[in-house]
Amino acid sequence: MSVSPTPSMTPPITPPSFVDGKASPLHRGPHENKDLGFSVQDRHTLGLRGLLPNVHESLEAQTNRALHQLRSKSNGLEKYIYLSNIRQTNSRLFYKLVMEHMGELTPLIYTPTVGEACEKFSEIYRRPEGLYISLEDKGSIKSVLENWPHKERARVAVVTDGSRILGLGDLGVGGLGIPIGKLSLYIGGAGIDPQSTVPIVLDMGTDNPRLLADPFYLGLRQVRQSIAQNEEFLDEFVHAVTEVFPKVKLQFEDFSSEAAFHYLERYRHTHLVWNDDIQGTGAVILSGFINAVRQAVKASGRPLADQKIVFLGAGSAAVGVAQQLQSFFTRNGLTIEQAKERFWLVDTKGLITADRGDKLASHKEYFKRTDNAGKQFKTLEEVVDYVEPTALIGLSTSKGAFTKPIVEKMAKLNPLPIIFPLSNPTEKCEATFQDALDWSNGTAIYASGSPYDPVEFNGVTRYAGQGNNMYIFPSLGLGTILSGATRVTDRMIEETSLALSQSLTADETAASLIYPRIERIMSISAEIAVKVIRAAQFENLDTNKKLRALSDAELLEFVRSKQYCPSYSEDTTPAYL
Repeated sequence: MSVSPTPSMTPPITPPSFVDGKASPLHRGPHENKDLGFSVQDRHTLGLRGLLPNVHESLEAQTNRALHQLRSKSNGLEKYIYLSNIRQTNSRLFYKLVMEHMGELTPLIYTPTVGEACEKFSEIYRRPEGLYISLEDKGSIKSVLENWPHKERARVAVVTDGSRILGLGDLGVGGLGIPIGKLSLYIGGAGIDPQSTVPIVLDMGTDNPRLLADPFYLGLRQVRQSIAQNEEFLDEFVHAVTEVFPKVKLQFEDFSSEAAFHYLERYRHTHLVWNDDIQGTGAVILSGFINAVRQAVKASGRPLADQKIVFLGAGSAAVGVAQQLQSFFTRNGLTIEQAKERFWLVDTKGLITADRGDKLASHKEYFKRTDNAGKQFKTLEEVVDYVEPTALIGLSTSKGAFTKPIVEKMAKLNPLPIIFPLSNPTEKCEATFQDALDWSNGTAIYASGSPYDPVEFNGVTRYAGQGNNMYIFPSLGLGTILSGATRVTDRMIEETSLALSQSLTADETAASLIYPRIERIMSISAEIAVKVIRAAQFENLDTNKKLRALSDAELLEFVRSKQYCPSYSEDTTPAYL
């Protein structure tokens, strides 16, 4: 830690800048603020003498102080609020903290803690962050977007309408916590420039009666309209984003299942958009599934493509994962139709079949079964008995749905059963890590959506896999930005998944992990971004043609040079096209 100079060392005093007769508020901007890191000269120049303690601290010292204060908080929500305050006032300190303590902070700035933060968004509101665009802005959305202070730097925007937040349902304007959290992971996980990110919530009302009756609720107090009624509003929004932020990649997040599929299909072929719930979740689970199947096949001797997968849940995430997993089978020699036959989807009414008697939502049609010979299976346990699957994947938001008898059955059927209870947040998970190990006698290959602590089982420390989308979307964003890609394609997404599956170290493989340790995320993201850039080049969707001349090693070095690294001593802001 350094201290302020003695009077004899004090540099010449430069007159402070003034705004309306007061010292410049420059130090209050989150991207400019250094708090105690302002030098003596800075304090003279900005008129900050006496407004800060005399001590001059390095960013490292401030990080240690912030970590000490964070750990003194008694619960996750208090820690979330504390970290949010740092992000809103000193972004370099916030991202230094996140990057150096990724494993500890990720569960606090995103799932599972972000779920509670979204539920209590209006209650814990401190200051504005992000863009709020409501139905009342229809006809003038472009002018609203133009109020964003870093328009020319915008490269990644995450948008939600708050209609289906994690497994918590409709949280209205409180859903803004999801874009804020996701963008924090873009920065902390891949080194995206903080000033290039734009969190957005589309305030289209809410069907949550609790929020409509809450006097603190910050959103429109009206019920939601239909997708058809909102289509004109969404069209205006997407086109306005393209005009105001012409280089931005727009990520849709936590829309209701039907709306998620509808908007993705409506815009993906004409705009630089993608949906993380559908495509990102599918990609990260495909990666873990590839590594899980490798372990399972080695134990069982069963052919690689002879896997049978039962899904509990048939919303946007589940169908997106199933569609992505299809590529695993087609890459192993199956036709698309043969691959589709490896999936059985179960919703609240049972196994999805063509003759079940109810009208299926359009996104469920693709995986409906026609080979059930008129039999109907109403429960997950009945489906497991009927199918005898090798893998069980949960995206149902139904806590404890993977019961002891079901897990025991899976263990009886398979030497190493694949058990992926992926619902978020933790209280919605279909089976805990401990239960899955206990009920399978330690044989389960396990991955969840939220993190679990390591478990000692029969004298061996076991680690839960976490199908965390932050392994995928930050690197996809980085590769898209640097290549200047004009679309996000299936090939680009699949390349991220395959690259992630191949990123395990020898130590991680020896520990039977199916995902790399999250502490390596910055390095992994750079490697995956290279694959994204190459995919964009292959499909001729890149506009930064200079990168084509680079070797893979040179391209990786270029990507790393563009990753943001917080510092007070130098400007480490990446320069993008």
